[in-house]
Amino acid sequence: MTLREICDTIKGEVVCGEELLATNVEFAFSSDLMSDVLTIQCEKLILITGLANLQAIRTAEMSDIPCVLFVRNKPISEEMVELAQECGIAILRSKNTLFFVAGELYIAGLKPVY
Repeated sequence: MTLREICDTIKGEVVCGEELLATNVEFAFSSDLMSDVLTIQCEKLILITGLANLQAIRTAEMSDIPCVLFVRNKPISEEMVELAQECGIAILRSKNTLFFVAGELYIAGLKPVY
């Protein structure tokens, strides 16, 4: 599933990384605990979180995650956008809850990590 398809499925917003929307991902991981994200050894992964701060972007960078999807319409700072652009990470945002977004993406065919 491409990042563009993910954004369309959840009726989300592209905050940055439009040039990455053709990127394919197969798996999703939902967490607000970045220490849990760092334990995941998976390629083609999208991170879904409500933790809207620089730590989420840094964690995605360290874990080679191409996209962070922020839920609950969390505000995204300019610092976060700048860091994501520097790291080649797309940022998507949804007004819906983490539970709803994860469920919709599961129904659409994204696989859980475990």
